[in-house]
Amino acid sequence: MFAIKIITPVLILALAIPIWRRSLRNAHRQRLLAQPINYQWRAILVKNVPLYNRLPAELKPQLEGLINIFLAEKYFEGCGGLEITDEIRVTIAAQACILLLNHKTHYFPKLKSILVYPTAYVGGKGDLANQPRQGESWQNGPVVLAWNSVIGGAHNIADGQNVVFHEFSHRLDQEDGSADGAPILENRTCYASWAKVLNREYNVLRGEAKKHHHTILRQYGATNPAEFFAVATEAFLEKPKQMKNKHPQLYDELKNYYKLDPITWK
Repeated sequence: MFAIKIITPVLILALAIPIWRRSLRNAHRQRLLAQPINYQWRAILVKNVPLYNRLPAELKPQLEGLINIFLAEKYFEGCGGLEITDEIRVTIAAQACILLLNHKTHYFPKLKSILVYPTAYVGGKGDLANQPRQGESWQNGPVVLAWNSVIGGAHNIADGQNVVFHEFSHRLDQEDGSADGAPILENRTCYASWAKVLNREYNVLRGEAKKHHHTILRQYGATNPAEFFAVATEAFLEKPKQMKNKHPQLYDELKNYYKLDPITWK
């Protein structure tokens, strides 16, 4: 005999509540996306995030909406005596959200909190334990940042070093459950080209690093594929012309992934 499953009001409510919550969250996000930031926050962007000033006009409202969502959903905690201010929150959120522009995004879904130290802190694990750190991203945990590195990296947009771009590109890489230098791509056909180009470029950088040759990609990217993706992201956004010239296929892969073309930014 077939068992008859009785759907009780309690079961119906249990099934409906998550759907209702998602619906409310999505509606709230849509309102935040359409809402401009206030003039105090915009002044922080103009002062602290030069890339905001270079963005095409059509991307600025989108970035501001993403910042609204980020700041509404993520918790900031000051460490080492640092007091969290709007300047800290907006400066970090803006750079993190540049990585989300033009994407159908889940807004760093596994990230709940950002820990901010005033300067380099002692952290890490394994070989990195007890080493001074400028930033790190814990899978299913927080992002940790040193504020002096955040502001320094934001102001210098031509050195290919930006701790927020670096750590939040790790978050994108980690969304599929592993930090392997391959984030979730638009469709399955993209993975073959991504693997071919990034593996080749990673191995080239490893060879250059062994010879101590200077390249537009920081030698830290030769550590492993995850660090290569993060370092490549930094260079893509801060040294787009050099990357396009020296690493055209790598540039194109990142352009297709991020759906951005920084060379065109004035």
